Amino acid sequence: MSLQFLPYDLLFNIARDLDIDDVHNLQATCKSLRLFTLTRPVYRQLAHDLLARSRPLPLHSFQRLSDLSTPALIAAVDRARGFEKAWAIRAPRPARPNPYYGNQWYITISVPSHEEIDWLSPITSSYTLCATKSGRVLCWDVRRDICLAEWDPRSLTCSDGGDEDEDEDDEDKWELWKCRVEFEERTVYFTMARVLKGYHDDRVMEFMLMLSTIPIPQSARPVFDTLTSFHTTGVIMNVFLLDPPRRLLSAFVWIASSNTIGLYVLPDWAKDDYVFVDTGVGCLISSNWSCILHEDQIVIHSEEADAAYQHFYPLEENNGDDRPDSLKRLWNKLPKICARLAPSRSISKNFVFPSVPGTLDDEDASSQSTAPATSGPQQPTQDPATPELFTNPYPFPPWYPESAHFVRQWWPTLPGVPRLSCTVVLLAAHDPETHHTRFVLAQHYFKVPIALEVLPVVGESSTSSSSRSIQANDDDMLHLWYVSTPFEVVCVLEEGDDDEDTGDRPRPLVAVDFGHAVWNDHPHPHPRRRVPKCLRFVTFPPVHGRRGRTEEAVVRTLDIPEELDLDVVETINIDQSQGAVILSVRDGKIFILRYE
Repeated sequence: MSLQFLPYDLLFNIARDLDIDDVHNLQATCKSLRLFTLTRPVYRQLAHDLLARSRPLPLHSFQRLSDLSTPALIAAVDRARGFEKAWAIRAPRPARPNPYYGNQWYITISVPSHEEIDWLSPITSSYTLCATKSGRVLCWDVRRDICLAEWDPRSLTCSDGGDEDEDEDDEDKWELWKCRVEFEERTVYFTMARVLKGYHDDRVMEFMLMLSTIPIPQSARPVFDTLTSFHTTGVIMNVFLLDPPRRLLSAFVWIASSNTIGLYVLPDWAKDDYVFVDTGVGCLISSNWSCILHEDQIVIHSEEADAAYQHFYPLEENNGDDRPDSLKRLWNKLPKICARLAPSRSISKNFVFPSVPGTLDDEDASSQSTAPATSGPQQPTQDPATPELFTNPYPFPPWYPESAHFVRQWWPTLPGVPRLSCTVVLLAAHDPETHHTRFVLAQHYFKVPIALEVLPVVGESSTSSSSRSIQANDDDMLHLWYVSTPFEVVCVLEEGDDDEDTGDRPRPLVAVDFGHAVWNDHPHPHPRRRVPKCLRFVTFPPVHGRRGRTEEAVVRTLDIPEELDLDVVETINIDQSQGAVILSVRDGKIFILRYE
């Protein structure tokens, strides 16, 4: 029987084991197989495979995958695969003219006028959300170049818990701290914050949680609504919108007196209730921190130079109705630490480092990885079938994390696609004599949980029966890859916090997405001529890709419009689903550069 006469179900089972390039080859064989492959089940499976590799589909506005017609789904999958394949072997190129973007490869929008942009993010391909240094937040229509909605702190009156004697300038010092898009709800959640008083443990901050809903039809204007406001004490490290539909918010607080992490949780931000505990987890200056919701557990995720750690807090311990009165406070009062509460479990896993040329040769790395341990707990025997273990080529010190970016899957997805996260860290080494700083980029993927076995919880003896060897639950996770040739990233100066004497601090112009990074690069100066800044781009190895142990992420240089002056860029962002890099410049103009 000829292949084209096989039952559809049998052909589909065969197609499920093919990648998109194989499917394209089948389409070129005969008419019947072409008709078979151009069906929705086949391309839905291909879309699933792309999403499992953390490659989003280029959807417009708040489209869902179920909203797409079969031809639109086919076009989206083919375009996403085109991005993935091309960027792995060459630099992104200026996109061909597209009527959706006015038949040009880049567009500019003028928002906001006469103000400097402090934060900028694309909200699908149709909208941009930006915050200015005066505290205004604007939702902008990209194609029509008009402001759809605005939140202005100058319209607020003094809230409970604030200082009524504050001058007008202090009232306006609001900053956007966190933003999260919920595609199914067509909503954008974001938190605004300002410092009311204090410096360290006595610092008091006010937060406002905002909601913007994008209406249907798009001709209607979105509206900014205030969901709630609350106050915090201590130094807030970050705020996390863990699950907006269930109204769950958390924050990390640095407890200066013990140098530990405080976990502040609003189990339901519509209710007058919170939990504020000292976790006892040490706060190291070399660590990078994130917070994740996993199966009704709040997970504190931290990464140090050689390993990652996850500490689990079940929600039933945080939001049960039978909590003692000491865990319940009035909403308009300043929160206090309720208790010291260790995680229910803590796990860790070491990073897998590649052999980076110029830092450690393979012979030395092999001898170090196979040398017997002289102290500490007995290590698991190295499996001969596993790759060699190399040491950290950029240890702390002298390398320290200048900035860390945690990226999660923010795009529309399909059932069964694993939930992954990506970390990109900008590592820096400062020369105290020349005052020159070298930068490298490090990237990896991780899941929750990162390991299968449980380590002792905080405060438990390392010799207890629960101390066991850690085994990986996914061989592709926590593999570090680098842009290891040092470069000099452009930094912009920001106003420092109230408790800093330095006045200004540099912010690196680096943006990341799953498996990609883009930055404003300042090449080394030439003694006889001016060397202009350039826009650099890198694609890291994909999840479940073919990995060579010395594989390097290749840095590319992007084309930019002649009218774009990289000397005045203030913010940078990347949206790999649309092949776009978004930059704002000092005069209030925003450039959206489209690549393919």
